[in-house]
Parts: sequence; structure tokens; C-alpha cells
Amino acid sequence: MRNEWCAGDRETKVSPATFSGRPQGRNEPTLNSDTESIETVSVLTQSTSNDGIVEPTTSMPARLVDSSYPHGRLPLHALLVMALMGFILITTETMPAGLLPQIAGGLNIAEGTAGQLVSAYALGTVVLTIPAIAFTRGMRRKPVFLVGILGFLIANTIAVFSPDIAATLTARFAAGAFSGLVWGMLAGYARRITAPELAGRALTIASIGTPLGLAIGTPFGSWLGTTFDWRWSFGVISVLTIVTAVLALTIVPDAPGQPAESRVPLVRVFAIPGVTVILVVIFAWMLAHNTLYTYIATYLRTANVPISVDVALMVFGVSALIGIAITGALIDRVPRPLILGSLFLFLTAGVVFVAGSHSPAAVLVAVVLWGVAFGGAAPQLQTAISAASGENADIANSMLGVAFNVAIFAAGVLGAVLVSTFDGMALPFLMIGLTAIAVSIAFTARRTAFPAR
Repeated sequence: MRNEWCAGDRETKVSPATFSGRPQGRNEPTLNSDTESIETVSVLTQSTSNDGIVEPTTSMPARLVDSSYPHGRLPLHALLVMALMGFILITTETMPAGLLPQIAGGLNIAEGTAGQLVSAYALGTVVLTIPAIAFTRGMRRKPVFLVGILGFLIANTIAVFSPDIAATLTARFAAGAFSGLVWGMLAGYARRITAPELAGRALTIASIGTPLGLAIGTPFGSWLGTTFDWRWSFGVISVLTIVTAVLALTIVPDAPGQPAESRVPLVRVFAIPGVTVILVVIFAWMLAHNTLYTYIATYLRTANVPISVDVALMVFGVSALIGIAITGALIDRVPRPLILGSLFLFLTAGVVFVAGSHSPAAVLVAVVLWGVAFGGAAPQLQTAISAASGENADIANSMLGVAFNVAIFAAGVLGAVLVSTFDGMALPFLMIGLTAIAVSIAFTARRTAFPAR
């Protein structure tokens, strides 16, 4: 089947979209010299044939690229605001795990009950992300982004002043729902305000908040809550969210939503070639990561190495930043080798965790490999699923967020079963097994999910 773009009397042949950060079936809009408007050209979207294969067939308006960010330049300040919001969201999601005694004492509940604050947040994300993205995908991006930020701010502030566990759990559920809205739209929004040839790098910058949140935000929140009061930790998050809302209002440019004629029903997004495969890889990879990350203290105790959890997580965080830097440099040029290399490095880390478990140096090497491999995972996977899904990238990325949070939830349950049934050494074995599955799938999915350039 021949793919073509037509604009007026012109006809230009194009090759199928590749896993390069360029959205599938899009043309680059022509910007007017003194406005942010674009000339509308006819580009391709997707429809489903009788055999269930999604093919590009329908015309739609081209996407908007803000005229203040010409080709060759990144909207750096706007992307950093998105990264700051990502930092806040991941910090808020994981922070209660380090404050369970303080939260339990403050609300007069058991620590096990306090632990459900993490589950409530994840549940809100899992249940409401896809419906929220489906409802808002035709709306302009900046208002939706601001609604997500302000909704999260209100929910988190309720948690700061909540008098009992019921109100706190409700607030956490709502915070998770608004978090899912922001996460689901963030990748598509970053791409819409960036020149297509820099889309992968833009996603890398917008995603840097995740490793920073895990490496710095969560430990700092735990320290603050332990030193003063757990409500202080949530209060600081609210203050940072207010700052982010102001920055988003003043710095981040607007962008259009998805045109009505290009929207595919949710169930058909799963049928887009490559999307389901990428989601399976995401779930396997994130489950392998989160199981070890959640129970890293148990592994270190079983290995009996003189390495504290704080040191291990600090090394992991610094290494993750290295992974982010590598991803930013390579993702727009060699996306398939990059993601395969990250998975192989992650697999190697699992092997070293097992083989070198009694050597502090070997364990630290494994942590470094783990961090470097995982650091660029989010932008790599977001770029892959955005390229595969084309104009339906917002819905596909909301599915990515759901898969990520289901993996977090499952990791807590599966990890608890493993460490109680066996010991901490079971964790890297699980890491090896799940990563081997992800590597095998990614390696064979070279036509749609992770194509060669």
C-alpha cells in the first residue's frame, strides 16, 4: 500500500513513520511569519480495515508547532516546567512509603493502613486516566494542563489538612486521578510544541523529573516528614505545585488538541500496530524495576553488604541522570539500538546483582548499570508509543501511564510474596526473568513497535 500526502495540487510520497520521535502520518506545518497559526495541509490518520489492521486513510489538519520555537531549537523553558511537574507527581506518589510511621501516628492508624495511601494514588491513576484523556483529547492542551495541575493541587492540599484516614485516602485517590491526566497528556503536549526532528529530545527533557523525583524528591520528602511532621512534606509539594502552575501559565505555550475527524475509539487504539506490544514491554520492564526498587532494603540485607539504602538510591539516581543524558543525545538518531541497549544493560544489572551479591563493589556496579538503563526508559518508551500511535498519542500515552501504575501496584504485592516466601535474592532473579521477556519482545518487534530506521 502506498502512503502519500496531498496538499492542494501537490502530491508528495513519504515513507512509513519510523520509531524516531516523528509522529506517524503527520506533515510538518507551514508557519505564518508573524503568527502562531499554520497553513492547513492534508495529512493521514488511521482507520481500521476489515481484517482489523489500522491503516492511514483520513485527512486531518496538521499539528501546530509554536512559531517561537523554530526548527533546530527546543522550547527548553516550557519543557523544564513539564519536568518540574513530573518531579512533583512521582515524588508525591512514592513519598508516603518513607513516612508510614509518622502518618500512622498522626492519623492514629496502623502502618499497614497508612501504606494504602500509595495504593489509593495508584488506583486513582489506573481507574481514571484513560477516561480523562479520552474526554479531553480534543481540547486545547494548555487549559487541560492547568486543570490537571490545579486539580492535583487541591487534592494534595486536602491531604495536608485532612483530619482522618478516610479524607486522606479520598484526597490521594483524587490526586492520582489528576496525576494521570497530566501524565497522559504530557508526552503529546511536549511533541506538539517542538519541531518534529527534536521530538525525542523534548520528551527526554520533559521526563527528567521522574528520575530526579525518585533520587532526590522522595528521600527529601521522607527526611522532611521525619524531622518535622509528615504534613510538612505534603505542604511543600503544594507550594511547589503553586509555583509550577504560575510557570505553566506564563511560560508554556498552548497547542491544539486532537481533531475530531482523527480520533479513533479507545478499543481501536489497542489495535494500532505496535501499541499493544509496547505496553507489554512497559509492564514487564516496570514490574522488574519497581519490585527491586520497592524492596531494595530487603535485597541489601539478604546480600549482607555494607551499603545503606540511602547510598544505593543516591547512586541509582545519579546513574539515572547519566541514562537520561545518553537518551537525549541518541534518541532521535538511533532509537531502536538505544532501547535494546537499555534493556540489555538492565538485564546485565540483574545478573550482577545475583552473581556479585556478596561483593559491595559488584553490588554498586549493578546499581550503576540499573540506574543508567532505567534513566532513559520513560522517554524511550513514550517516544516509541507516540510514534506508533500517531495522532492518538495522548490516548496511547495514557495507556502507558496506566501500565506503569499497574506495575507499581503489582510490584508491591509480588515483591511482598517473594520476600516473605523466599528472601531478597528472589528479587534480582525476577528482574532477570521479566527483563529477558521484554528484551525478546522488543528484539522481535522490529516492524511496528520498535522499528529500525
